[in-house]
Amino acid sequence: MSRFWNEKTRNIEPYVAGEQPKPGQKIIKLNTNENPYPASPKVREVLSEVEIGSLARYPETSSLVVRNELAKVLDVTPEQVFCGNGSDEVLAFSFQAFFESGESAAPLLVPDISYSFYPVYAELYSIPLRKIPLKDDFSIDVDAFCEGNGGGVAFANPNAPTSLLMDLSDVEKILSSNPDHVVLVDEAYAAFSGVTARTLLPKYKNLLVTGTLSKSHSLAGLRLGFAVGDPELIEGLTRIRDSFNSYPVDAIAQKVAAVAISENDWVMENVRKICSTRDRIAEELRARGWVVPESKTNFLFAKPSGLTAEAIYTNLRGKGILVRYFNKPRISEYLRITIGTDEEMDALLKAVDEIAGGN
Repeated sequence: MSRFWNEKTRNIEPYVAGEQPKPGQKIIKLNTNENPYPASPKVREVLSEVEIGSLARYPETSSLVVRNELAKVLDVTPEQVFCGNGSDEVLAFSFQAFFESGESAAPLLVPDISYSFYPVYAELYSIPLRKIPLKDDFSIDVDAFCEGNGGGVAFANPNAPTSLLMDLSDVEKILSSNPDHVVLVDEAYAAFSGVTARTLLPKYKNLLVTGTLSKSHSLAGLRLGFAVGDPELIEGLTRIRDSFNSYPVDAIAQKVAAVAISENDWVMENVRKICSTRDRIAEELRARGWVVPESKTNFLFAKPSGLTAEAIYTNLRGKGILVRYFNKPRISEYLRITIGTDEEMDALLKAVDEIAGGN
């Protein structure tokens, strides 16, 4: 611990990302919910056409070319779209823009099991936080978010790491019960569910929906996230952005993202393949005695049979297969398994069978 750290740096518990392989390491990577298929071939064309001289200039601040393409696909206006350096940055800006800090502020309401960056942001920005326990079946306790005593709401839908989808009627119930505060719906995995809260935007000015190109568009290495909401909310995000970094999305990222978004047929075909593989592997694991809730994401939340989740995780790692293990209350007996290609998932099943057989 450095003697130069301030009190917040000393005390904060940072977010822990999934393990990344070392250069040259041959593994099957099923631990960070990336897309196993490449982005549209047109992305390579755009990269080959980048003029080196253009990089001497700062990028356009508002990512207008990306916002225009997103507006077309998402059926909103460009004024309703905000872009940032990955959805994590967009979430960070949202926490700063819409949720009050200080001990006397009403707490932000989040599920107790959800994206683990939410409590990190709350601590970093001194936002009081109240964690609402999930029900025994890992579904979100909707009524607990509708009591009207919070300073805002944030949750992922579908949720992570549980993979479960909340009905839009329940999302609307939360929105209508918190009319004076922002309800942030993190839709990082919405493409794999076929359901989006964006359909509620015309009715609710307090709704902010965040998304990412990392999962559905195969651009996790690019870092492009976005938010969609009422122009008043977008202006708030812009004020925070311009108080921190007016150029969060670089020029190359804007060009690549715009063309990737325009290739929606390519994106949705990859999404379809992932969902098909997801459902097949879920059935295969259930046949082996595993508990696997119905996933509406690009990963499975699965409780192994016979051995502990930690033992399966460790043994898979030894066989060159990375999955995610959370040593946390209530979910320590579950693994989060990203859906890879059919070949990668068949290798996973083979390894699981070998581990169960003691090989």
